[in-house]
Amino acid sequence: MPDQESFTLILGPCVLEDEDLNLAVAHGVAAAARKAGLPAVFKASFDKANRSRLDSARGPGMIRGLDMLRAVREETGLPVLTDIHEAAQAGPVAEVVDVLQIPAFLCRQTSLLVAAGETGRAVNVKKGQWMSASAMAGAVEKVRAGGAERVMVTERGTAFGYGDLVVDLRNFARVREAARVPVIFDGTHSVQTPGTTADGSTGGAPEHIRALVRGAVAAGCDGLFLEVHPDPAAAPSDGSNMLQLRDLPSVLHDVVAIRRALGEEAPA
Repeated sequence: MPDQESFTLILGPCVLEDEDLNLAVAHGVAAAARKAGLPAVFKASFDKANRSRLDSARGPGMIRGLDMLRAVREETGLPVLTDIHEAAQAGPVAEVVDVLQIPAFLCRQTSLLVAAGETGRAVNVKKGQWMSASAMAGAVEKVRAGGAERVMVTERGTAFGYGDLVVDLRNFARVREAARVPVIFDGTHSVQTPGTTADGSTGGAPEHIRALVRGAVAAGCDGLFLEVHPDPAAAPSDGSNMLQLRDLPSVLHDVVAIRRALGEEAPA
C-alpha cells in the first residue's frame, strides 16, 4: 500500500469478472501507472450487494473473489482493494487484500467501520452522497477506534435531486481538515446518474470524467479512484460511467501535468 503522503491511484473494474479480464485490466493499470510514475492499487468488488435491481449482476462471491484478487496481486505485484459489506467479512478479506473499502451506502455502519479498523489494514471509506464533509470525521473516528492507522476518504459528489451528483471541489480541503485523512476523488462514480435508465438502474455521463478529474487534481485531491474497463458496454456493472482502459494513460498524463504545474511533482 502506498504511503499516505503519495498521490495514490485506485484503478480497476467495478466487479471481478473472469480471470483473463481481471488480469488484462490489472496489467493495463500497472503499465499506465508506471508510465505516469504514480503508485497504483488494483480495485474490484467480489460482491456488489447494493445494486438497483434484484437481478443485477453481483460478482463471484467472497471465496472465489478472494482467489481472483490473490491471483492479480501475485501476477502483477499490485496491492489490491475490495469492498466489504458486513463486519464478519473484514477478517477473512483482510487476510488477502491490502486495502478494505467501505461502500458509500454503508459509511455510517459502526460495526462495519470498527471491524475494518481492527484488521490493521488500510481502509478507504467512500463518502455517502448525502454526507457533509464534516460528517465524515465520525466515520473516520470509528475506523480509527478499531485500531487502523491508514484511513482514506473517497469523495464522489453530493446528490442533487433524484438523478445527478454535483462535485464540490472545496470538499477535498474540508474533508481533509475535518477528518485528518487523505481525500481521494472518485472520477467515475461522480458522473453517475442514479436511477435514470428505462429499467430504473444507474446511467452515466463518462464524457465528463476527464474534466472532473482535472478539476479535482487542481483543487488538491490526494489521489484518484477510477473504474476502468476495456469494453465498458460489456461490463456487468457500472459500465455506463466507466473510463475506457485505453484512455487511462492520457488521463494520467493530464494528472501529472497539472501536479507539475502546481509544483507538487518535479518534472522528469
